[in-house]
Amino acid sequence: MATRRHLANAIRALTMDAVQKAKSGHPGAPMGMADIAEVLWNDHMNHNPTNPEWADRDRFILSNGHGSMLIYSLLHLSGYDLPMSSLASFRQLHSQCAGHPEYGYAPGIETTTGPLGQGITNGVGFAMAEKLMADQFNKPGHDIVNHNTYVFLGDGCLMEGISHEACALAGTWGLGNLIAFWDDNNISIDGHIDGWYTDDTVKRFEAYGWHVVSVDGHDADAINKAIEEAKSVKDKPSMICCKTIIGFGSPNKSGSHDCHGAALGDEEVALVRKELNWDAAPFEIPADVYEGWDAKASGADKEAAWNAKFDAYAAEYPELAAEFKRRMADDLPANWKETTDAFIAETNEAGATLASRQASQKTIAALAPVLPEFLGGSADLTGSNLTSCDSFKHVSGKEAGNYISYGVREFGMYAIMNGMALHGGLIPFGGTFHMFSDYAKSAFRMAALMKVRSIAVLTHDSIGQGEDGPTHQPIENTSAMRYIPNMDVWRPADSVEVAVAWTCSVERKDGPSSLVLSRQGIPGRTHDVADFDGMRKGAYVLVEAKGDADVIIIATGSEVDLAVKAAEVLAADGTNARVVSMPSTNVFDRQDQAYKDSILTPGVKRVAVEAGVTDFWRKYVGLEGGVVGIDTFGESAPGGVLMEHFGFTVENVVKVVKETI
Repeated sequence: MATRRHLANAIRALTMDAVQKAKSGHPGAPMGMADIAEVLWNDHMNHNPTNPEWADRDRFILSNGHGSMLIYSLLHLSGYDLPMSSLASFRQLHSQCAGHPEYGYAPGIETTTGPLGQGITNGVGFAMAEKLMADQFNKPGHDIVNHNTYVFLGDGCLMEGISHEACALAGTWGLGNLIAFWDDNNISIDGHIDGWYTDDTVKRFEAYGWHVVSVDGHDADAINKAIEEAKSVKDKPSMICCKTIIGFGSPNKSGSHDCHGAALGDEEVALVRKELNWDAAPFEIPADVYEGWDAKASGADKEAAWNAKFDAYAAEYPELAAEFKRRMADDLPANWKETTDAFIAETNEAGATLASRQASQKTIAALAPVLPEFLGGSADLTGSNLTSCDSFKHVSGKEAGNYISYGVREFGMYAIMNGMALHGGLIPFGGTFHMFSDYAKSAFRMAALMKVRSIAVLTHDSIGQGEDGPTHQPIENTSAMRYIPNMDVWRPADSVEVAVAWTCSVERKDGPSSLVLSRQGIPGRTHDVADFDGMRKGAYVLVEAKGDADVIIIATGSEVDLAVKAAEVLAADGTNARVVSMPSTNVFDRQDQAYKDSILTPGVKRVAVEAGVTDFWRKYVGLEGGVVGIDTFGESAPGGVLMEHFGFTVENVVKVVKETI
């Protein structure tokens, strides 16, 4: 039977061989953390390689994702469906083994990592989701939700500010199911970190309320003891500080930045083989090493034991068991369509004048009772975002609930939500001012990249928010969000469009959505029932021209009412204007050409109206079209004053239309 060190050396060998073949990659971290990984995966991880989706598996996250050959080696060696040919095609086109771990590429990868700090933050989200699901489903004698989240992270993750946002909140929540391993190797890309990172990490995490222990990251017994201790601490997350040697086993490059982000070179690889007493050829693993790593049988046994527990649970709590299965399968409740159709119809009949953030709150209140997986939150702006409602119960990790006050942590909140969505069983949404979506842009991008369902509620959407001034008035933000591939951005124009936008966002399973909402009131409207389908398609004809259209006015959000009034003035002057409300440009762009042409008739001049940057709208109006927008920062004044000052008036829209045609 292979020794622990020989099992760990398999990771080192696969890592250096794959990086060497690709002539690209980061061998240092996997070679340095191999001993830690061996102990964790062989002695502590509850997982089943033959069923990577087992609901109560432990989750493993490689936050320092540049060391991706570590997780690829672990998955291959322990028995996941990741063949050696995939490892040998590391970093090549369409390989399962991409340069950084990519969710959905290979079984067992729980989240995409690479942008440092987001992996540990996703991990906090996973651990919070586990706690929330346990609160909702576990019963005395039936702990069907009972797993740990393990995170490997490096110095870079700790330097990124998002790690503070997330880890501080994890301490407040007392997440005893979260265990992190810090690769304390004193090296980053620029070299030894003493000149730019001298934090006392132990004291930092103790101050957060974490359990902290320091070990030699190459001492298997010490590592094992530290993990056992961490698992026994149920009221605090744990940080295991592992002193390691980057590039362990490399005679000439270990302990230096030379092995951080570059292949070792053929000569050094040969020396490493000799140093580690590794005789196998590149991409070959001895039989006794495979035997020492194989987790298929033990994993199947662990899942079978859990299945027996779940069967006993289902016998005593059949409705809860069925609900758990539904939610983990990502199915919506059976009465979802009936409930949402009725609410949309009721909202349409009311025709109330509301700020779209108020309409959003009403929608949340209507959806929450039928959607127990709904998990709300805000980055310290609940009373402004209007993201809570009477049926929500605030949760801080100490008591069960379904609404989270994240504190002033926009980036952390949305990256945590990504982890929650990936965990399963929850549909998270979180609110902030639209202006601060810039702080969270990378988390939005990661949600879109991974195709996970998280929902951003972004209020105070334009200069119309008023007196807070240009620091709080989004100008370019909505267009910037629309440019994120696979992000659906909704800027609804009335309460009905808000209800439809929320419904579509919840129903969407292949990516995130953002609801961009106003502070100021927007006139209500009673729609033809046929409009509902058009809203779902991202754009529809709200007001048809009387006769052939001379111009098409496209508008979103609070500016739709302005477009309607301008069309009335134009009609009185003999100009036929069609008004198109376009609540989601992203959704509209996915429609077939016939539908798009039915809304934006080819050959008819177009004018777009939106309180944001103008260049975005050229894709719809062309260079010959007109845009009523804003390409400067705002001012501090009441919203109505600002709208008039910057040209969002009926008179100016009419003027631009006439100039255009």
